[in-house]
Amino acid sequence: MAWTKRHHSKGQIDRAGAVLVNWLAEKGLDAVELDQALTVVNNWRACHSYPLLIIKMTLLKRAKSADSAALVAQRLKRLPSMAIKLRDNPAMKLSQMQDIGGCRAVMSTISDVRKLIALYEKSNIKNPHHGRPIQHEQYDYIHSPKPDGYRSYHLIFKYQSKYEDKKVFDGQRIEIQIRSKQQHAWATAVETVQTFTGFALKSKVKTGDPEWLRFFALMGSAMALREKCATVPSTPPNKEELIYEIRALSTKLRVEEVLTARGSAVQSLTSAAGEAAAFLLELDPINKRLKTTPFKTMNCKRRTRCIFAQRRKQRIGPRFKLYLFRSNRWKHCARRTRTIT
Repeated sequence: MAWTKRHHSKGQIDRAGAVLVNWLAEKGLDAVELDQALTVVNNWRACHSYPLLIIKMTLLKRAKSADSAALVAQRLKRLPSMAIKLRDNPAMKLSQMQDIGGCRAVMSTISDVRKLIALYEKSNIKNPHHGRPIQHEQYDYIHSPKPDGYRSYHLIFKYQSKYEDKKVFDGQRIEIQIRSKQQHAWATAVETVQTFTGFALKSKVKTGDPEWLRFFALMGSAMALREKCATVPSTPPNKEELIYEIRALSTKLRVEEVLTARGSAVQSLTSAAGEAAAFLLELDPINKRLKTTPFKTMNCKRRTRCIFAQRRKQRIGPRFKLYLFRSNRWKHCARRTRTIT
């Protein structure tokens, strides 16, 4: 398989990132300039694929050794998410972004999370760095939760290879997230509410309803108490007070109804999954519309034409969210959703 390699300088990548931010703000952009920028960004995004695969395979092996039930997944960051991160971090350059390629291990318990972290720490001490990915940075949001309630353990690796034909990928950064099922349920619920309400709950600059933000901070602490971990700053240290405030906000915000909406969408798609190899989802959160297009095969001209048509629409503004699921991947998503709702 021929892996995508970088075709542009870091300066070109950073300038394309600035265009991406203007696209997010829905500023008037010349069509040619936007197309050129998207070409550069998509190439920069795609050339993380090989380093991501290598680092993910190591994660999979170690996660399974710590917890046979561990779930491991990988993804390349979507263009709107990249634009939002650049907007919210003005000093950041696209060429410096550390999580364009990311993989995640969801462990059964917090104890399993600690086992996996220990395996990485042991490997760093035992093995030399030459010819293999180097651990660059780490962030422990379990010991020190974010104010919004987010808890997870992050490792940033810089890819490095001993093989000459793979040295072109040296220096590419890949992020690993290690979290428990409880922590993952929290993160999935946040993403669900953000998707279906349009509130910015995940970005650094929060523009969502303060009550939703408060609810998730409280839930972060409730789950931390269950796992005997550090609680979220500015939330009640007393369990009874915490539960009282959570219940009041849950009723006011109709939390169960919002989370069940995603479950309903999953169930309607799952019923047709047997007849399709993949689904393209187009979500318009402002107008609360979800359009699904099934495909009988993963490689067909109709699928390609549809995706390019939606990409052209997306250039009008990033409010449209596009997701492409393989049928078997969607079934996994459905199982995960039922455990949350």
